[in-house]
Amino acid sequence: MQAWTVHNFGRYQEQLKLEERDLPQVTGSEALIKVKASGINFFDLLAIAGKYQVKAPLPFVPGGEAAGEVVEAGEACDLKVGERVMTSHSGAFAEFMIAPQNATFRIPPNMSYEDAAAFQLNYQTSYFALEHRAGLKKADYLLVHGGAGGVGTAAIQIGKALGAKVIATAGSAEKLQICRQCGAGFLINYRTEDFIEKVMDITDGKGADVIYDPVGGDVFDQSTRCIAWEGRIIVIGFTSGRIPEIRTNKVLLKNMSVVGLWWGNYRLHNPQLIEESQQRLYQMYADGAVKPVIHSVYEIKDLPKALELIENRKSYGKVVIKVV
Repeated sequence: MQAWTVHNFGRYQEQLKLEERDLPQVTGSEALIKVKASGINFFDLLAIAGKYQVKAPLPFVPGGEAAGEVVEAGEACDLKVGERVMTSHSGAFAEFMIAPQNATFRIPPNMSYEDAAAFQLNYQTSYFALEHRAGLKKADYLLVHGGAGGVGTAAIQIGKALGAKVIATAGSAEKLQICRQCGAGFLINYRTEDFIEKVMDITDGKGADVIYDPVGGDVFDQSTRCIAWEGRIIVIGFTSGRIPEIRTNKVLLKNMSVVGLWWGNYRLHNPQLIEESQQRLYQMYADGAVKPVIHSVYEIKDLPKALELIENRKSYGKVVIKVV
């Protein structure tokens, strides 16, 4: 099979190699999947560079999200050959991959492979963050930073579906239009506007009840100045490259909560909640409340070009790799 492989950590331009590899072997509760489409995430760049919080053993096939067809199942796996599935597991930038059953879900009949490859990580992350961790309520003001990104578009759609009043930030008119199409009622261009002033104006001086932050750095620091009394900041990631620190007197004075969300750890600590959330998200998809925003689809041989889009922030929503 063909697979993009990393033998040494570093920049993807130098370290990614498209190679011929043997098919991986199935054991236990695993399934061998013929990959039809793979989703690209910002953490793929970090993983290739060796800067992600969990380092893969070298050599490895990057990519953490895919959709495809089961071609073989282990003796303890309930998945059946021929079933369409999505998975959030490593090794997605290849023609075939192994995935454990606990990281794999059957794809609904009404969902395409491209949508499925863009669905699980972004929508599970955003649903867990807003519903489970933040306790988002109807009529809450929800501020979504990086609103045109993969998790951002998912957060806007889910926040809207849960009845929140959604404020989104983005860095261009095109990306703000994407946020509006996803359901944001208030738009802020962070390059030309002070989002603190805008949020306080939109909320009549109250501040945002929930702030969804995949950016970190200065954005997190500034968010503490426009959060409501008893507001919640949800830490999703650090695409800015800087992990912020917070003075706890700010937490005390506003009675605010700073809550982390690393969705992958729920496989270990509460897998049943993942299953329940997936079914709720499938219903939202069937109802038309959520749908992945796909910027572009590339062939597997053009993965470096797709990663360049992500690195240079030239995309919105999700970039997908199609594997024929």
